[in-house]
Order: sequence, then C-alpha cells, then structure tokens
Amino acid sequence: MSFFRRHPHQDDLEHDDEDGIDPELRLRTVRTAASTLAETARQEERSERRRLSMKGKAFFHRMSQKKKTRESATSQANAPEVPTPPVAGVRRKIYVNSPLPREELDSRGEPVVRYKRNKVRTSKYTIITFLPKNLYEQFRRAANIYFLALVVAEVFPLFGATTPQLAALPLIFILGITAIKDGIEDYRRARLDEEVNTSPSTKLGQWRNVNQPTDPRSWYDKVLGLNKPGRVTRGVRRLREREAEEGMQIVLSKGLEGNLVSMRVSNDPNASLSSLPPAGMQRRGDSVSSIAEFHSYPPKAGEPKLVDMPGPGHARLGSWAGGSGTLAIYQESVRSRSSIGVVNDGQRMAGFARWERTLWKKLEVGDIVLLRENEQIPADIVVLSTSDPDNMCYVETKNLDGETNLKPRKSVRATASITSEEDVERSSFVLDSEPPHQNLYLYHGVLRYREPEHGELKQESVSINEMLLRGCTLRNTAWVIGLVVFTGPDTKIMLNGGATPSKQSKIEKETNFNVIVNFVVLFGMCLISAIANGLFDAKSGTSADFFEIDENPSSSPVVNAIVTFVSCLIAFQNIVPVSLYISIEIVKTIQAYFISQDIDMYYKPLDAACVPKTWNISDDLGQIEYVFSDKTGTLTQNIMEFQKCSVHGVSYGEGVTEAQRGAAKRDGTGELMDPLEQDRQLRVLKQDMLSKMSNTFKNRYLQEDKLTLISPKLAEDLANKASEQRGHLIAFFRALAVCHTVLSDRPEPLEHPYHLEYKAESPDEAALVAAARDAGFPFIQKSRDGIDIEVMGQPERYTLLNVLEFNSTRKRMSVVVRNPQGQLILYCKGADSVIYQRLAADHDPAIKEKTSQDMEAYANGGLRTLCIAQRYLSEEEYVGWQRVYEDATNSITDRDAAIDKANEQIEHSLTILGATALEDKLQEGVPEAIELLHQAGIKLWILTGDKIQTAIEIGFSCNLLKSDMDIMILSAETVEAARLQIEGGLNKIASVLGPPTLDPRKRGFVSGAQASFAVVIDGDTLRHALSPTLSSLFLNLTTQCETVVCCRVSPAQKALVVKLVKEGRSAMTLSIGDGANDVAMIQEANIGCGLLGLEGSQAAMSADYAFAQFRFLTKLLLVHGRWSYQRVADMHSNFFYKNVIWTFAMFWFQIYNNFDATYLYQYTFILLYNLVFTSLPVIVLGAFDQDINAKAALAFPQLYIRGIRGLEYTRLKFWMYMLDGLYQSVVVFFIPYLVWTLGLAASWNGKAIESISDFGTTVSVAAIFAANLYVGMNTRYWTIITWIVVIGSSVVMVLWITVYSFFDTPNFNDEVVVLFGEISFWATVLFSVVVALAPRFVVKFLKSAYMPLDRDIVREMWVLGDLKDRLGIEHRRGRKQHRDMEKTPIFHQPHYRSESEVSSVHIDAVSAVVPARDKGYSADSLSPPPSASPSGRPSTHEAFHEDVNRNQMLGVSPRPGLPYPSPDDMRHSYYSASDIPAPSPTPPLIRYDHAPPMASVSTELVSTHAVPTAEAWQRPPPPTGAEAFEMHVRAPSGGLQSPPSPSHLYQMPSDSSYMTAYDSQPPDDDMAPRHSEEPSQGSAYYGQAI
Repeated sequence: MSFFRRHPHQDDLEHDDEDGIDPELRLRTVRTAASTLAETARQEERSERRRLSMKGKAFFHRMSQKKKTRESATSQANAPEVPTPPVAGVRRKIYVNSPLPREELDSRGEPVVRYKRNKVRTSKYTIITFLPKNLYEQFRRAANIYFLALVVAEVFPLFGATTPQLAALPLIFILGITAIKDGIEDYRRARLDEEVNTSPSTKLGQWRNVNQPTDPRSWYDKVLGLNKPGRVTRGVRRLREREAEEGMQIVLSKGLEGNLVSMRVSNDPNASLSSLPPAGMQRRGDSVSSIAEFHSYPPKAGEPKLVDMPGPGHARLGSWAGGSGTLAIYQESVRSRSSIGVVNDGQRMAGFARWERTLWKKLEVGDIVLLRENEQIPADIVVLSTSDPDNMCYVETKNLDGETNLKPRKSVRATASITSEEDVERSSFVLDSEPPHQNLYLYHGVLRYREPEHGELKQESVSINEMLLRGCTLRNTAWVIGLVVFTGPDTKIMLNGGATPSKQSKIEKETNFNVIVNFVVLFGMCLISAIANGLFDAKSGTSADFFEIDENPSSSPVVNAIVTFVSCLIAFQNIVPVSLYISIEIVKTIQAYFISQDIDMYYKPLDAACVPKTWNISDDLGQIEYVFSDKTGTLTQNIMEFQKCSVHGVSYGEGVTEAQRGAAKRDGTGELMDPLEQDRQLRVLKQDMLSKMSNTFKNRYLQEDKLTLISPKLAEDLANKASEQRGHLIAFFRALAVCHTVLSDRPEPLEHPYHLEYKAESPDEAALVAAARDAGFPFIQKSRDGIDIEVMGQPERYTLLNVLEFNSTRKRMSVVVRNPQGQLILYCKGADSVIYQRLAADHDPAIKEKTSQDMEAYANGGLRTLCIAQRYLSEEEYVGWQRVYEDATNSITDRDAAIDKANEQIEHSLTILGATALEDKLQEGVPEAIELLHQAGIKLWILTGDKIQTAIEIGFSCNLLKSDMDIMILSAETVEAARLQIEGGLNKIASVLGPPTLDPRKRGFVSGAQASFAVVIDGDTLRHALSPTLSSLFLNLTTQCETVVCCRVSPAQKALVVKLVKEGRSAMTLSIGDGANDVAMIQEANIGCGLLGLEGSQAAMSADYAFAQFRFLTKLLLVHGRWSYQRVADMHSNFFYKNVIWTFAMFWFQIYNNFDATYLYQYTFILLYNLVFTSLPVIVLGAFDQDINAKAALAFPQLYIRGIRGLEYTRLKFWMYMLDGLYQSVVVFFIPYLVWTLGLAASWNGKAIESISDFGTTVSVAAIFAANLYVGMNTRYWTIITWIVVIGSSVVMVLWITVYSFFDTPNFNDEVVVLFGEISFWATVLFSVVVALAPRFVVKFLKSAYMPLDRDIVREMWVLGDLKDRLGIEHRRGRKQHRDMEKTPIFHQPHYRSESEVSSVHIDAVSAVVPARDKGYSADSLSPPPSASPSGRPSTHEAFHEDVNRNQMLGVSPRPGLPYPSPDDMRHSYYSASDIPAPSPTPPLIRYDHAPPMASVSTELVSTHAVPTAEAWQRPPPPTGAEAFEMHVRAPSGGLQSPPSPSHLYQMPSDSSYMTAYDSQPPDDDMAPRHSEEPSQGSAYYGQAI
C-alpha cells in the first residue's frame, strides 16, 4: 500500500463516506494488518468530525443557555455539579463525621438504608441450602422423579413388589454420589471465597461510622447472642496474633524520594517529636507543611521489611500486634498550615481514632481504609489522599479488564490534605454517590462540604479517576487513604461476575427428551396391559374362577386394571434405566481422571496439570462451535519486546515474528524459516552487536538477556562517528529515553546498583524505555530537578516542563523539556496517522515515504508501531503557549476540550525521528493452536478490554486474522449508524457467499473452502449491537464470520456476547480466560476454561477446566472432548437398547398370561441385569472406547466437525437403537417360545423343562448374551479390559445360574442341571443371539465397506496403512521385536509444539533415503494413502499384501530399518510413555495452491495402495461438480526430510487415489437409511459432515 493510501489527504477524508458503505450498500473491507489499522484510524477521524459537527450545530442552543449557566455557576461553588448519567437505582449518600438527616433515620434513630456486607460468595451452596438446593437440581431430571414415584409405589404390597427396600437403593445411591460430587466441586469455590473474605485490610477504628447501625446484626445473631458490637471476632484476633509485634507504629509521609513508610517504637521516650520525620528524611527545599505527618499503620504479614531508620526510637519494620497505638499525643502546635479542604483544624476531636487491622468481610460502606503498596483493593473506594505530592496513585487493573499496565488515579482535591487519623476526625463531608452498576469505566459522585474558614457550601465532582475498584492492586504508591463506597455484591467486579450457574451437558438435556419418550412407551405398555387385564378379568366362566380364587385385589375389573397398571410400571421400570445415571457418573469421573492425568497437558514451570472441576460436562467438549477467548494473559504473555525500528528511513532489527512465520507458512515458504536456524543466527548476530557496542562505549545499565532489538548494523552506525546516521540514531533513542511517564527502580541498590527496572502505565512504554537502555541510552531516574539519562555513557539531565498525556482520543503523548544546552524541545510519540497529520509542511517526503513503508511492513508482520517525532520551540512561543495551557487546565467548563485545543497549538510542525515496532509475545504454540481449531471448524472470538489497534495487531500475530480475510470494522456512535454498518456487512457477505443457512447439519466451517470474513468491533458499537433492536442482525453477521474481535468490552459485555451466540444459535460455546474479568463469560458459556497463571486463580477457580497454557485447549477439545462425546453418545444409545430388549421380552410374555404383570424372569435376574450382567460393558465403552488414536485425531482435526453438527447423538440414532432393541426382543422371546411350544418338554435326565423358570432363564440368557455382544460390536477400541468385561459379564451370568441353582428356592432348584445339559437350550440361545445380531452386523459391514465415514478411512489407514509411520508411532510388532529398547515412544520425526521451539534433529538423516521424485508425497505427510487403483479396477484388502514397492510410492520405509536419528540427536520427547498423542496443535503443513481434500468422492471401494502410474503423481485439477466432503487434508511437512523443491512442492496423489464417504450419508452413522444431499453452493471444496 502506498503512503498516500495509508494516509489519505484531508480533503479526501472530508468527502469519504462516513460509514464506509459503498454505493451498493456493502460495507468496505480490508485485508492486511496495515490497511486494517489505517481503516480504524479513519473510523476514529470520522467519529471526531461527527462530534465536532454536532457541537457546531448546537452552538446557537448553547448560546441561548449561556446566561442561565452563568447564573447557575455564580450561585454554586468552584466546580458545578456535572449532570448525572441515567443509572437505574437509588443514589446513596455517605456521611463522614456529619449527622444523618431526619428523613434518613428510622424511629429508633438508626439509618434507614442498609448496605450489603463486603463478604462475597461465588459458591452455589451453603451448609443450610445444600441439601434442598442440590435435591432440587437433581430432581430436574425427569427420570429421578419417576424413580421416586416407583419407590413410593413399591412400598405398598398391593402392587406385587417383592423387596421394596432394595428398589430404593439405586435411587439413593445416584442421589448420594451426585450430591458428594457437587459438594466437592462447590467446596473448592467456598474455600476460595473464604480466602478472599479473610484477606487482611486496615480501617480506621474507634471511630463512629454514622452510615451503619449501632447493632448491625441479623435477628438470629441477636437471638443467639453472636457477634456482639465492638467485640473482636475470632478471625480478626487470629489475624492480629499472626502479625504480632507489640508497639510498632508506621510513619507515613508525602513525597517522591526516600522512605515514605518507616517505623518507630510506640514507647519511644521522645514521642513528642513524633511529628517530625526521622533524620535524613527531610529534603532540602521542603517546607514545614510538606513534612511527613505520622500515624500508625499495621503492615501486611510477609511483606518485605524496611531497613533500620537512623536515630533513636526507630526499629526495623516487623509485623503488627493486636491493635495499634494512637497519636493522641500528637503535637498540634507543630501544625503551621491553615485548614485546607474538608479538614477543619479548629474542630475538637476525641483523639481515640486509630488504624486497626481487620478482614475484608468486616468492611462496611462509609469506613475509612488505609491501603499500602502492592495491596489489593478490598472494595470500591474513593481516594481521599495519597502519598504522592501531586495526589496521584497507580493501580493495576488486570483482574478487571485483563490489562497489566498501570492506570493513574488521583485523590479528591478537597480531601487531599488528610494524612492522619486526626485529620479524618477533623473532616466533615458528604459523598452523594450514584447507585452501583456494572460499567467499569463510569462513575459519578459529588462530594459536598463546608469550607472551614468561611462556612461556604462547596462541592466537587468525583469520577472514575478518583475511584479504586475492588480486585485492582495498588502499585508505585506508598499509601492511600480512601472511603468505602460499594461493598461485596455491589462492587463492579462482582456485578460483572454473575451467579455461579448449574451446567448440564447437551446430551444430558437430550436424554431428558429420550426419557420422556420412554415414559410414553412405558405408559403405553402399562395402559395396554391394564385394559387387556381388565377385559380378561371381566370375563366369567374361565379357568380363573377355579385356579385364581381371591387372587385379585378387588371384585371390580376397573380397580384391578388400575392395580395392574401400577404393577406394570414396577415390572417394566427398567425401560427407563436408573442405572444409566449411575453409569454416567462413573464414566465421567473416569474421563475426568484421564484428563487430569494427561501428561501432554502438564505444564512444568507451574507444576500444573489440567484440572477438571465440573465432571458432568466432558461430552460437551466434543461439540464446541465457538471459542471466546480473552487476549492478555490468555493468548499473549503480556511481555513486550522491541523487535525493530526505523530511524531516518533506515530499518533495524533482525527478529522474526509469529505472524511472519504464519504468513510464510500460508504462502508455502515455511520450510525456509527453520526455527533452529533462526535461533542460531540471532544468537550470532546478538553477540556481534554486543561486541561492537562494547568497543564503542560502556553501557553499565545493559541487560543482555533482555536485549531484543538485534541489529549489528545499528551498532555499526552508532560507532561510525563520521556517519550522519549516527546523529539521527542518538536523537531517536534520546527521545525514547526522555518522552515517557515511566518510573525507574533499583530493586537491589547495594548489590546491583546499575540494575534498573521500569514501571510504566503500559508495557509498551516500559519496553521502549528498556530498549533505549540496552541500546546505550538508559533512563536513570526522574526527580524534581529533572530527568537523568545517559547517552552512550555520558550523563545528561533534562528539565521536564510539561507532560501532554496520552489518551484514546489523542493517540499520542508529548513532553516539553529543556535540554542541557538550554534549548526547548517537544518530543512526541503516537500513532502514525496522528503524527503524520502534524508534520512540518516542508518535511522531507522521502523520509516520510520510507518510514511509512517500514511501519506498514512492521504492522503486517504483527508488530505494534509508534511514530517518534520532535520539534524545537522558541522561548516566546513556549511562554505564550504556557499561559494558554494553564488557562485550559484551570477551566471549569469544557476543560478537556480546552486542553485539547491548547495541545493542538504546540503539537505541529513536527520532524520525524523514526518509528518503533513492538511484539506482544504470544504464549507458546498459540498460532498453531488457533490454526488447528480453525481446521476443526471451530470459530474463535477474541473479547478483550484492550484498544482496537492492539487487538488487531495481536489478531494478525497469532494468525487469527489473515491477509486473505475480508475484515470489516464496525465503529459507530449511534444505534442507526451501527445498524447501517451491520446491514452493509450482511450485504457484503451475501454478495460473496449467498444467503445464510441455519441448517444444523451445516454448522462449523471448512477452513479455506470459501471466502472468509472477520469483524472487528469496539465497545461502544458493541453496546448498540447488543441492544434488542440490533442483536439479531449482529448475530446474523458475526456467525457468518470465521473470526470476531471485540475490543474495549467490559466483563458483563463479554458474558452478553457469549449468551447471545449460545442462545441465539443454540450453539455450543467455550470461554477461556485467566483473570477475574473473564469470570462472567466463563460462567456463561457451556464450557468455561481458566488458565493458571500470573493473574491469580479466580478465573481458574470459577472455570470447569483449569490448565496452564492456551495450546492445551487443542488436546482437550480435539482428543478428550471428541472421545468423550462419542463415548457418552454411544453409551446412551446402547443403554436404551439393552433395556428395551430386556423389558419388551417380558412384555411379549404378558400376551400369554392375561397381561397380569407376571414376571418372566427370576427376580434375581431383574435385580442383577443392570447391576452386574450388562452394566460393565457399557461403562467400559463409555470410559475407554476410541474410534481413532489421539495422534490421528490431531492430525485430522476436520473429524471434529461431526461433533459441532451433533451427528453422533441424534434422535434418529436413538430411534434406530430402540427399534433394534425391539426387534431383538422379539427374537430372543419368540424363538425360545417356539422351541418350547414345538419341542420336547423333557431334559436329558428326565426332568421337565416346561416351568416358567426354565423358559424365563432361557430368554434372559439369550437377551444378556445378545446385549453384551451388541455392545462389543459397537466397541471400536478393544483393550484387555474390554475383553475381560464383555466376555466376563456373560460368564458371570452363567456362573450365577450355576451357583444360585444349588440354593433352596421355590422355583430355581437344580436349574443348571435341567438346562445346561440340554442341547436344545444352548442351540436356542445361540440361534437367538445370531438372528438378533445378524442385521446389525450386516449393516455395519456394508456401511464401513461401501459408505465409510472419514474416521473409518483414518482407522483403515491406521490398521492397514502406514499412518503410524507418518505419525512416528512404532508398530506393535516392532515393539515386540525390540524389547530392549526404551519403552517410551521414540518418534521418527520431530513434532513441533510451536515454531519458536527449536529442535536438535538433523534433517539430513533421512533425506538421502527418500527419492527426490517422491518428495511431493513426503514420508511425514498426513494426507490419506491412496485407497484405490489408478487404473480403475476395484482393489481389495488383499492388495495390501501385493509385492509392490510401497517405499517408492510413499517415500517412506515403514520398517525399523530406516536410519532415523539417534536418541542423542533428538530433543527430549514431549509425549507420555503411552501412545497418547502430542499436545501440540500440529506439525508443520505442506503447502498447496488450493486446499486439497482428505478424500474426494470416488466410486471405488476403500482399498489398498497399488503402484501408481506417472499420471497419479501429477496435481489433480480442483474438484468440480457435485463434490462435497467432510474435511480438508492436513499434510504436515517433515522435520527429518529436506525441504522439497518448488517443482515438487505441489505434487500429490490424484483424486482417484483418495476415498471418502458418500456425501449422501445421513447424520447418523449406524443404522439410518441413506438419502441424498445436495452439496454447498458456496464452493466445490465445502462439504457436509457424514
């Protein structure tokens, strides 16, 4: 992009379309990072012009109101009250040393308004509410209500239940296990709550808070006599004992230097001198009024101790003991100042107030608190006073908005003179505060007080800049005194959090429907039985009159029918299996254990594995369609590195960013950027640069390990004194060292006096100053005398005159300094679009063009750019501007506008010094993980509190935003403007992709199959988009995009976005974050993941899954999630099947006994059927089954799309299993019935086999054998446990018959003798089982052979092909032959976790073995093997054994003889000792000019490799016609093979050598009939899941 396109002329901007809509009502899009950033700058300029235009339109209206405004201003004090923003709720007034008005008191003189405590609770239960609330949640399952009703019915003998006590045990067991699990999960949350609530804090004690009642206890505390007012509770007493060191007091002082917090002994005999600072603390020039004022302060336990202060009576800082002393002996004669603000020195005071150590949960609204550096803010607090002379303080807000940069806050001007307990007692004011609300960036209050000297009523506006929010951390400020305004649930962080939800998995919700269906079936069975039995009972003259005398409950057929109905409910109850819920709890517990033990998700630096906290939603991990991620700390490490710079048109810096690697990978040149080689070259260049710099000058402050700007050319230019470039470099780095608001710190001044650390408002600014330090221009310190720096070893001091601060509107910051030569210089740094508009008219155009090109290249490489400029000022210009600036800062009305106008008068005619480029370091493996998630069809949204430019740069860095995407930027100030832009975006997408579809079978997307879009939206526009009028349009737009980036969003907005997608599209969502600001969206999503990291544990404790790195998400979803979803889906279906076959067999028996609910089976079989005989095979299926290996699942992420589309557990599949069970119940009942009817009724020993026990046992044995073998047929992964359980369950049943036959029972004596010795029994059982299972077996064979799914093809590649060789997995046969080798897998090729990780594998070890002509189809390619002969003849599985040279075809040697690198040459394996796959997202990819299919549609059978013809190796044409397929191939490139030449890069097997499942396959893959389905119209590559 040219310079003029990047920075359009102002005239062009004036005529540019205000909303970026083209004449066809389509939203304009951009592609590259530079153009995206430029478009955001234009959007902001448009917004600014609109704002100014609106102000111009309102000019006459303002003029008409000016007179009224003057009159109002005259009648009020200094600061007129700002109009209150409309916030719902009642405003609260907080009184300090001022009596409450009568209308705010009740009849007893107590405050009417009661505020919430500061105690918070994120857990769902308490000890009192656990039992009822947990039972309520469990009985939301329809099945549990049904089981409870059955238990109640079985208590009555009338209904024929034999053992009602045993019937209640399963229900009690499932309720108990679930309650224990829920209790353990919630107990962890409660422990975190208790830890937070009992955190120590300091408040003013022995002082009356008039806003609280004298006895704030609840009624039951008063009745029980608990927590009496004034009594020190046990928790507070323990805190004080823990921090015990009697008699220590803290001395606080205001200032910039020295010890602002020191200690003295309270029994100091010279206590009368306590008002003076210790020796050495007073600086020259300090007036008496600025000298420290002292008061006691208990330090926090475990904090670093201060050094001993000189002079008697001063001791080392220790802990603090049970209360603190008071300063009643404070010498009031020392006060030489007059009363300032709210402090009235002439007012009498009690003198009893003192600072007391207390707990967070003890704080109340209206309390005065004392905060110390590095302490967390316990509540929402208005700042009254700080240790800074300018009354500033700094807070870190990462728990709120995820940003780790420091935010400046200031105290209220009227209260800035408060520095001790006595000052608080002498103060009197009222804070009129707005109600609590969620907006983190808005607060409005008014502080009213009477001026002490004249009694004049004054007021001062209080904004968010004077407020510290709960969860933030105080930084770079010795102490702060504040007033508690909002506590506990009313604080902004808690209002943004929301209640802890109770989550149910999608399959569990669907199970409720299936259970209801079974209820209907059961009701029908019972109703038929009741009606039939009533009709038979009404007949007279039957045999029942003789053989069933007095057997009926009553003489009424209707009553008997009702009794029969309830009896049938009990008899057929297994059709709704209570054991299903027991088994599910067991299975999900096992799955959670496996996830927690996965070594691939273990992070050694934190000693943290993946921790499942919610066990019952693991199957949802396999159905995620949308991932919502935080940015800071989740995708990034929040570490800024100065990578490149451009100085006077010359670019410096040799580093390679993640975005550049990703772009090279997409362009097909990734093999040329080997991480090992890059790392080696950078180390050499760094040493060369350091050597040259050390020969030029001595840099005592250099930190070699933190030097990231690597450029030997920079060192050469600095060393060349004859070069003109040297002067430009010195001016550039001098500007970086001077133009900032950074604070320097020497952590160890004695041991390491030249070790400097910088603390800044943003990590960007700290990185710029650190880069200048390591380049030889260190910023030493900032004092009242000036800014001390060094320039290539020579000290310089600059006098700081003015700081023009950075804000999101200005997008620049400037400083005015006087250099050592006495010249006035304005240094300015900011966004390039802003700086370029303010350059001098005669600026060198070549420098402008070259710097712009460099910044564009940096931005496209994912770097964050800033432009640096300067201007020399004359004395006259500066003096005149200074007057204007002071008038603007003192302005009462339109202060911000006046300051901006003053800044414009001096920030012009700039000269470019250069540009900087910073990289926000990503977490390891993030770009690869995002790419893998996209290939799996998962859409990733970023929800961040950062500004829009930062989010765009990170989006390109992590390959979330790509240059081939059409990026739409939404930025609007009104609802109508937002509507226009959203509709324009919809028109743009519709013109390319056509109308959207809501077909659930088309969920997800195929990466690269069609044009891709992305949306970038800011917080204000998002607020409009989430309104009821636009939410549906916004949802329609964003869900058609692959990526959405939301900037400047609050925690509550994050949750609203997640809720909109989850409910609006019925989509499965996952949220991942690492800070307290992410808790709301974590709780709102179907799955919440919290990262264990630097931002505390609140996100991890509130999450369903907690782990340490973002890249682990790929293993969690694509492997464990996919497995869990398939396992639970198959387990549900098989459970319903096996209960249908068992129950309906007994129902058929009712036909032959008048439907009187007679049991067909012996009662022990009914009890043990779901408990012992058939439960374990299904549990093993749900716990251990795998359709493909984990490494294969990561190699083919497109298989995940079946979960997104919900194709593994459909209602069609449920009904097919139900019908299968119905068919098999007919077989297992009527075949034995026919044998018993037509055959001999005698056993080999002469005993009759005509009893109901003989017949019922035969049916039950056949049903149990069929059910267990059926589960075995549906099992894809047979382990030793599977063999034992499937076969052993049937064997246990046979053994039970044998053992139980020898017990003395009424109807089962010698049953083993009667049946087991009779050939007709075994023949009947065998024949029944074969006939029952034959249809299922035939259908599975036909589907796998002729209509396979993609996973079936991968399985065939795994079992019969060479997929194991490609993935570096040793064959089982090979392991048996090499038992002396190391048992952990030795991979034949490296499997990179990220591009930044280097490997010591020598890639030439195998290159000689692989023929050059075969490199187009490399050994490590993961594309599926050719499965059919190119000649067109159908190949068979026997073709795998043909004597063909497979090595020549595939370029691999599958046998261990291949000369792989030795273990010494390989890096340590990242994998476990088992075959569990790598955690990394993917190996590097082979590049294609178009996305090749994993398998194209072919009419040939799934088959073997045959010798290909020469044509088979040519690149096939793009698929045309009605081609549709489930996924695209992922073909990782080799780490052991030399990079293929360009001529071979795109060679691959032809379409005829691939095989896939038919597109016409229905959603269900088991027994559903086939039907045709039209392919997508969007692209020939876009296909449907099979």
